Amino acid sequence: MQLLYINLNPLDYSIWSILEAQVNAEAHSSVESLEKAITEAFENLDQRMINRAIDDWPRRLDAVIASNGAYFE
Repeated sequence: MQLLYINLNPLDYSIWSILEAQVNAEAHSSVESLEKAITEAFENLDQRMINRAIDDWPRRLDAVIASNGAYFE
């Protein structure tokens, strides 16, 4: 039986990609610049978007159960 890694963490399936896109929108010349960009992106996250990601969690969990742990989109 092949086991697949299904991520149900709202940060991993939703929020990190948004943060990554914002942080990488510009090149960083120093660690300090990168840290500042990460902090600003995190502080500017829309609470409604965070809430939607969390509210979507039960649907994703149901999909994992329905697929018997197999891959799903």
